Amino acid sequence: MGVTASGTSGARFEVPNSALADTVLARLTATYASAADPVRAVSMRAYMKDIAPFLGLTTPERRALSRTVLQDTGRPGEADCTALAVRCWELPEREYHYFAVDYLRRHVKRLSSGFLPVARHLVGTVSWWDTVDALASHVVGGLVATDPGLRTDMDAWIEDGDLWVARTALLHQLRFKDATDTERLFGYCVRQSGHPDFFIRKAIGWCLREYAHTDPEAVRDFVARERGRLAPLSVREALKNIGT
Repeated sequence: MGVTASGTSGARFEVPNSALADTVLARLTATYASAADPVRAVSMRAYMKDIAPFLGLTTPERRALSRTVLQDTGRPGEADCTALAVRCWELPEREYHYFAVDYLRRHVKRLSSGFLPVARHLVGTVSWWDTVDALASHVVGGLVATDPGLRTDMDAWIEDGDLWVARTALLHQLRFKDATDTERLFGYCVRQSGHPDFFIRKAIGWCLREYAHTDPEAVRDFVARERGRLAPLSVREALKNIGT
C-alpha cells in the first residue's frame, strides 16, 4: 500500500509504505535539525541561487551525521528507496535532498528499471545541478548500465522540454568509459547543440570531455566534424584536456 505519484513526464509510480523509511526519516530530521547553522544556511542558499532553503550543514558534517542516522538500519529494497527518496524530496531543506541522492547512489544496484519514473520525478522537481548531475551519472546511469533497454527512454529524455531531463540524458554515460554508447553520446550532443541554455551547452562539453579520457581521438574527430554546430563553450569543455 502507498500513494500514487507522477513524474515530470506524467508517468505514475507507487510510493509505498516503508517501515525502514519511517525510521530513517524520523532519525534524519531530528539529527540534521539539531546540527543546523542558520547563519551558514543563508550563504548556502544564496550560493545555490535560492533554489531551496538550507539547514547550513557542510558536506563532511552532513555525511558524518548521515552515518549516524543509518547505523543498524539494514539494507533497503527498491520500495524502501522509493519511499525514502520521494519523502526526502518533499522536505524543503536541500540537505534532505542530498541525503536521498547519497542513499540512492549507495544502493543503486538494488534498483530495477522500474525505478526510472521515480528518478525522473526527482530530476524534474526542485531542479538544479547539485542534485541533477549526481542523479544523472550515478542513479540514471546505473539503471541504464544494468538494463540497456532503457536507452530508448534516454532517446526520449534528450528531446524533453525540461532542460534538466535533457541534461540527464547527456550526462547519464559519464562513468561508462569503454562501455559508452558512442552513437548515442555524439548523437545527443548534435541534437542539443543549438540549445540556448548554459546548462545544456556545458553538459555537452562535459560528457565529451569525460569520454575523451577513454577515446581522445574520437572526441577530437567529432568536434572537428561538428564544430560549426557546437557552442564555443561546448567545444572548449570538450577539448579542455586533449587540445585541438
